[in-house]
Amino acid sequence: MAEFLSLKDAVKKYLKSGDMAAFEGFTHLIPHAAAHEVIRQGIDELTIVRMTPDLIYDQLIGMGLVKKMIFSYAGNPGVGLLRRVRDSIENGWPRSIEIEEHSHAALANAYEAGAAGLPCAVFRGYLGTELQRVNPNIRSVTCPFTGEELAAVPSIRPDVAFIHALKADRKGNVLIEGIVGVQKEAVLAATHSIVTVEEVVDELDTHMNACILLHWTVSAICEVPGGAHPSYAQGYYGRDNKTYIDWDPIAADREKFQAWMEEHVLKQGPDVFAGRIKGLEVTS
Repeated sequence: MAEFLSLKDAVKKYLKSGDMAAFEGFTHLIPHAAAHEVIRQGIDELTIVRMTPDLIYDQLIGMGLVKKMIFSYAGNPGVGLLRRVRDSIENGWPRSIEIEEHSHAALANAYEAGAAGLPCAVFRGYLGTELQRVNPNIRSVTCPFTGEELAAVPSIRPDVAFIHALKADRKGNVLIEGIVGVQKEAVLAATHSIVTVEEVVDELDTHMNACILLHWTVSAICEVPGGAHPSYAQGYYGRDNKTYIDWDPIAADREKFQAWMEEHVLKQGPDVFAGRIKGLEVTS
């Protein structure tokens, strides 16, 4: 059953050093506030999982909190590299990390298998690719019915899944609309889930085709307006493209990066996100 907590208390209660954590959101509803709280609490030795890791994984890795990243595509969308990730992999700063790279299809299937309680995902994929040469967790199985060779990867079952959503009702049900990545699957696959939301309402009052996470699938709900910034939340605020562009020169320099993190993350709290979305155009 979902409980309503502050973000600080939720992270402290559910995420531990050495855990596997997923921070999911596909362009839309990326849980920046949650990742910043993890950074403030200094929870380390994490294995982090994500389709399209972007700024928050650059920040988690740059702060030395990550030992392994399981991912499909990594970059600053529309801008270029994740420079803190690259510095870690190429130069071991601030520490070396292990990486396990997959295709989007593989990670989506791995989350779905985790949500179903299965040990692995089986699907058509990786034909003609070379990721198998560098990722021993990409294997093949023969279908017992047709003889077809299929790809297989381990299921993803995080200790904690973090997502940002539009709203929750007071019973603990959560609404996600717009572009939905694998947030639902990540929550269902995880042992615990922490959901930040734009607002808590009496009734969700939504249409029949909406994606609803029922209260019994969620561990904690935290009301954090603006908690997806600089990504966007449909119906609340648009994407802050300038922040993504500005991040590149910050992340390119170790001292600039550390100074930015000190000023904008370590010295702040979740309430700062509400101010960051002021003036952004509402995305319908």
